[in-house]
Amino acid sequence: MSSNSTIKLPGFAFRKYEQNNILFSPSLLATFSLLRSSVLVSISGALRIYIAYLLIQAQHIVLHCIAGGLIIYSVYTLDRAMDCEEDAVNRTELKGASKKFTLFICLVCFVVGAAILARAGMITIAFLPLVTGYLYTKGLKLGKLRLKLKGGMGIKNTVVGLTWGAFIAGIAGHSEQASLATLIVFLFFGMKLFVNSTIYDFKDLRGDMLAGINTLPVSLGESRTRALLFCMHLVSHAILLLFLLKGIIGFEPVILFYSLLAGIVSIHNFTYPVDIESSERRAKRLFVVDGESSSIVGLRTIGSMLA
Repeated sequence: MSSNSTIKLPGFAFRKYEQNNILFSPSLLATFSLLRSSVLVSISGALRIYIAYLLIQAQHIVLHCIAGGLIIYSVYTLDRAMDCEEDAVNRTELKGASKKFTLFICLVCFVVGAAILARAGMITIAFLPLVTGYLYTKGLKLGKLRLKLKGGMGIKNTVVGLTWGAFIAGIAGHSEQASLATLIVFLFFGMKLFVNSTIYDFKDLRGDMLAGINTLPVSLGESRTRALLFCMHLVSHAILLLFLLKGIIGFEPVILFYSLLAGIVSIHNFTYPVDIESSERRAKRLFVVDGESSSIVGLRTIGSMLA
């Protein structure tokens, strides 16, 4: 908390600052908020790649998980740095952030991550989310036709699921011949991320409606969207269980059951829009949704130690 006082001398007035207000400028705070806003999702993404290695039964490469996390961070932060009508309502704390500095950080993170994956022959996989992210945020103009993935009913969620599902499964299954296992992991994470992105659409429902964004909750209504998410969630885990029992994917009951439980809790509790999300509700949402992979890895590690 900064404060100041004025010292008066004959003919002069000096203003004394106890703290340097520049350090607490709104622009700097907004920039810091923007840069940290994607940290949790990037860590979650890196751990999802590790989980994908386990399911495919491939030897995990920590450096590739880190590279994936850096690319995820750069793409999500880049999206939030772009001008979006709904973000003026949904993320008011980011208003005034330095976009040039943010873009520089995104570029550094992406280059480092892409360079690591390129050395392993995965340069195409590295650029997949960046290209899709650009189309998602800015769109593509072809004459009078403009393609913008962010505006269509369910298109955004489908693109999110397909892109990150392919990214995660592509990294984990790159050096493996188990194409069926890689395909199952792609479908599993694709459907999971479709569900998660739709859950976040409920959080941003007010801003999306004001901006005219036809997300699934806006177009289908809350109850129908909730039913769709429950069905997709149960089907994706039923498929995973089937191939787990067949031995095609790794025997990872902790991953299966915790993911199943976390998804049910997420859909049941966080598919109801609120005008102002309390800090307690936000903490719970971040723990259950974005923190799911961290919890899975943590529980699995503890189980391995106790076994």
